[in-house]
Amino acid sequence: MILSLAVRSIWRANTFVPLRCCCHGSQRVAKYSSVQSSPRVGIVGSGPAGFYTAQYILKHHPTAQVDIFEKLPVPFGLVRYGVAPDHPEVKNATNTFEEVAQNERFRFFGNVNIGQDLKAVDLQSAYNAVVFAYGADDDKRLHIEGEDGKGVIAARSFVGWYNGLPAHAELSPNLDCETAVVVGHGNVALDVARILLAPLALLEHTDICHHAIEALQNSRVKRVILLGRRGPLEVSFTIKELREMIRLDGTKPVLRAEDFVDIRPKVPEIVRQRRRLIDLMCKTALDEPSPKDSARFDAALKEWHLEFLSSPQEILLDDSNNVKGIRIQKNELIEDEDGSTVAKATDQTVDIECGMVLRSIGYKSIPLQEGVPFDNKMGVIPNINGRVVQQAGSKELVKGLYCSGWVKHGPVGVIVTTMNEAFATAETIVKDLNAGAVNQETNISDVGELLRGRGVNFVSYEDYQKIDMEEIWRGKQSSKPREKIVDTSEMLDFASHDGKS
Repeated sequence: MILSLAVRSIWRANTFVPLRCCCHGSQRVAKYSSVQSSPRVGIVGSGPAGFYTAQYILKHHPTAQVDIFEKLPVPFGLVRYGVAPDHPEVKNATNTFEEVAQNERFRFFGNVNIGQDLKAVDLQSAYNAVVFAYGADDDKRLHIEGEDGKGVIAARSFVGWYNGLPAHAELSPNLDCETAVVVGHGNVALDVARILLAPLALLEHTDICHHAIEALQNSRVKRVILLGRRGPLEVSFTIKELREMIRLDGTKPVLRAEDFVDIRPKVPEIVRQRRRLIDLMCKTALDEPSPKDSARFDAALKEWHLEFLSSPQEILLDDSNNVKGIRIQKNELIEDEDGSTVAKATDQTVDIECGMVLRSIGYKSIPLQEGVPFDNKMGVIPNINGRVVQQAGSKELVKGLYCSGWVKHGPVGVIVTTMNEAFATAETIVKDLNAGAVNQETNISDVGELLRGRGVNFVSYEDYQKIDMEEIWRGKQSSKPREKIVDTSEMLDFASHDGKS
């Protein structure tokens, strides 16, 4: 049942969050107030890369008009659906994005599938510059036997499940087991391990979805083993995430001393950026814990392990195709010809009993549609400093096409990394706009009119604010910042609501 929008508006006003005039996108979308001759930029993807690109362009070009397109009814991408619920400080990036959305030269088109509702040729006909910033919608696979068994889950899907991504809301992770294995030593791997082991008191007042809390309440998982194919010096996670895991209430870290005895003497020689991380692992593995930590570890009912030099060889399945374990092949580290350290397989294998395997070895971008250049080998749109080129290795630019974020440089780095990369692309776009080195042959005057003519039920930013308002109201009932709506149809119901009843 939809509560009167007028009532919600009164409550929302008391939270000091401004609302712009609300009207459904399929009925009307705001017209730009600036002159028609102003350059127009269309951005595909409403995550950090898209919004930071828009922010820079709007700030550094006095008349440019920017539209952002998103396939979901709601914006913010990775910040909404990828950041761990117990990391609210990272989600504060949305404050900046909300300011961008209030700019009179900005429009948001949600629930628009590029490639289906609009083709790339439509965007090129409507905008002087088109920016692809749609991130990484797929994950890398292990390519081993048993990977398609029941209980093998992409970490990306698991994150989407507890964060309310509609595509993964119906996921049913097997929490009726004592041991889960996470393949990978990155921040996402530590995130999913932490969610699996964290006390519910740490999560229940975050924006984690209600269905995830209900499932975690009945979880039997008490041990998470994180596998990495190389050694401690090559881990990808950061010290912040590691420190959180070590301090996680009710859990005990298990790091084997033999993995670190030869590393500790090297710590002073490690570059400063990673020295503290490696030193913290060494201290955890080799030093006696403080009396306080010792008491906490002794009382812990759950534990997590860092296993090194371990490559998955096979997922072991029972007769019903359910995960019953994972076979790993032990590695040794050798120096490659270019001086880098690589893992070389040995003849030793080890079987680990478990009921769930989470694959966390990296995300990857996918081609948007035919006609948009894509480097399948690298998983990026081929580009030179954000300017799209015809194919990988080419220097022939596709006039008016740009890329930003993970689809530009690969799925690496944190949000600040994405911000800096987005600003770099946006700076290039502003230079090209000023120089006239963009697409000048636009013949679609208003994308909103085009979408309406095609029967696309798009969502404006004002429509999104109705969804936002409802989620915050629901969250308030449970002392949470919000309770996300996980059904796209329900989102659209609130977006189209006229506020009368």
